[in-house]
Amino acid sequence: MKKRIIHIIIVWVTVCLLAGCSSTRKLPAGEALYTGATIKIEDPAPRNKEKKKIKAELEALTRPLPNKTILGMPFKLWMYNLAGNPKKEKSIGGWLKYKVGEPPVLAGDVNLEWNVKVLQSTLENRGYFKAVVQGDSILKNKKTRVVYTVQTGNRYIINEVVFDKDSAVLQKTINVSSGKTLLKTGDPFNLETVKAERERIDAELKEKGFYYFDPDYLIIQADSTIGNNTVNLQVKIKPGTPQRARKAYTINDVYIFPGYRLSAQKADTLKSDAAFYKGYYVVDKGKTYKPLMFAQSMQFNPGDVYNRKDHNQSISRLVNLGVFKFVKNRFEPVEDPDSAKLDVYYYLTSLPKKSLRADINANTKSNNLTGSGITIGWRNRNTFRGGELLSVNATAGFEIQYSGQLKGFNTYRGGLEAQLTFPRFLIPFVTLDTRSGFVPKTNILVAYDILTKEKLYTMNSFRGEFGYAWKETASKEHQFNPIAINYVQPIRVTPLYESNAANNPSLQKAIEKQFIIGSNYNYNYNELTGNNGLKGLYFNGNADFSGNIAGLITGANTLNGKPKTIFGAQFSQYVKLETDLRYYVKLSSKNTWANRLIVGFGYPYGNSSELPFIKQFFVGGNNSIRAFRSRSLGPGTYKDMNTMNFIPDQSGDIKLEFNTELRAKLFSIVHGAVFV
Repeated sequence: MKKRIIHIIIVWVTVCLLAGCSSTRKLPAGEALYTGATIKIEDPAPRNKEKKKIKAELEALTRPLPNKTILGMPFKLWMYNLAGNPKKEKSIGGWLKYKVGEPPVLAGDVNLEWNVKVLQSTLENRGYFKAVVQGDSILKNKKTRVVYTVQTGNRYIINEVVFDKDSAVLQKTINVSSGKTLLKTGDPFNLETVKAERERIDAELKEKGFYYFDPDYLIIQADSTIGNNTVNLQVKIKPGTPQRARKAYTINDVYIFPGYRLSAQKADTLKSDAAFYKGYYVVDKGKTYKPLMFAQSMQFNPGDVYNRKDHNQSISRLVNLGVFKFVKNRFEPVEDPDSAKLDVYYYLTSLPKKSLRADINANTKSNNLTGSGITIGWRNRNTFRGGELLSVNATAGFEIQYSGQLKGFNTYRGGLEAQLTFPRFLIPFVTLDTRSGFVPKTNILVAYDILTKEKLYTMNSFRGEFGYAWKETASKEHQFNPIAINYVQPIRVTPLYESNAANNPSLQKAIEKQFIIGSNYNYNYNELTGNNGLKGLYFNGNADFSGNIAGLITGANTLNGKPKTIFGAQFSQYVKLETDLRYYVKLSSKNTWANRLIVGFGYPYGNSSELPFIKQFFVGGNNSIRAFRSRSLGPGTYKDMNTMNFIPDQSGDIKLEFNTELRAKLFSIVHGAVFV
């Protein structure tokens, strides 16, 4: 092993040396290879931590970027030189040169003066108003590196922030939110913060009806002449701001065109064809959609003050209906010059009403199992003219082993699933809605599955669900199924399986009849959705209840004798709780610390003495402890009853799983992790 490692090191060093020689061998006469920039800060003013931050930021701004390297070797440049001058671009040499390789970055490509201006401007934008930058190139062995020497000077600090005292409505509205300002006394001056403050004010104004306002209409003046390396900031409206940007607008009329085509003629958008429904005008001559669907999607009501939140949520809801291909809108001021009202127009282009799709896959495994599967799905959009979605999926698949211990124990499965989704809550005598950009949904699902294991058994199962799904925000999602039914029964068991199951409780459980009728609830919270921050929390919680009502009605109690049945089948009675908690910390641009904790607890009672087999917890597999097969890792030690190719399932009523890992980008597209 030691000799092998030494040989690998020798080969790698040799390759690196060859690459180093070839990187400059084919340069044009009088040229040098540009190898990058170094930032040298010769000023005691910034602290060490701040110096590192400045250095990293400035180095990233210099242009051009040098040739990419892998472990210090300019691999792409080496490939470029190795390919020579191929005659055809589509040849192997052409692929090597133009697809894999990259041309050398020359010292002559560096514009020293331009880089100096960029770096100095960046420092000034960060509050270093007296910064001085100088650049110099160093040539050695036909390679050039540029060193930029930086004198930052003292950083200017915000002394005072003043909002203009203009009596106009616009300025008063701005001043109301001045307590939320991002410009804080004592903070360093930063142009990015100034820009962010303008965006913040604009966002506040958009919620107060100022539809035509723009961040460019704000000016934040900086006075750096007050001494002591401090600056005063004054926030005010530019004098040339147009009159309409100074007005708060309200909603006048809302027009919806659900049959809009991208190539629409004027006749397609005539207001005269509009039908009025609960404050909205719907132009739908073909009566393709029920107006109720739009009333639930629209967040604007006539007379409301315009705000960006309702604007975005209305568009988001229309998109999330899943029946429109394109959604766009337009705001138009009412012609009366003294009026501050907006007419709103929504143009909706429909998706095809019906669609058919097929997915096919093939797989092979290390235990010689080979299989394939196909899914054919049919969708019918706007089924009852209210945005309903009916989807039907048929699946079939198999796994076959041609050699090895499991030869002849082939597996075949098939299923049919139908789901009807309503874009609203269907709750008798109750009207509920969510004030988010996501349409609440009611789901009805029925499904049938059949599983055949040759020489062993055939099982079939029936599933049915009725429930609701809604999102509070993009990061908070709820699913509640008040009715969830699952019925599993064996329709064929071979004598071979029965003889082995006689002495193996795990095998007996795998084929037992199961009847689950209950409710379940899922809550998902995901801070990682659209989050580019340094930290993120993910939480998924499940609560599953079965047999409570049936148990109360029948007085079920296994301690009192024979379990109760419904339609001749014993029903399960239990409570099952499970949480999946994850926490991510971004340590740097290349390193992430990830943690996960899974806790599950199931409690059978009443009509059950244990959880149903399909509801028990298990460990192992791709989404668990990857070093073990799914269901192969059990509590403590166990006897592997691997007789006649039967492998027991390790499952239980309690689950506790934890892992922590450090993920790192090693180089290029190669990532690694150390975990416990």
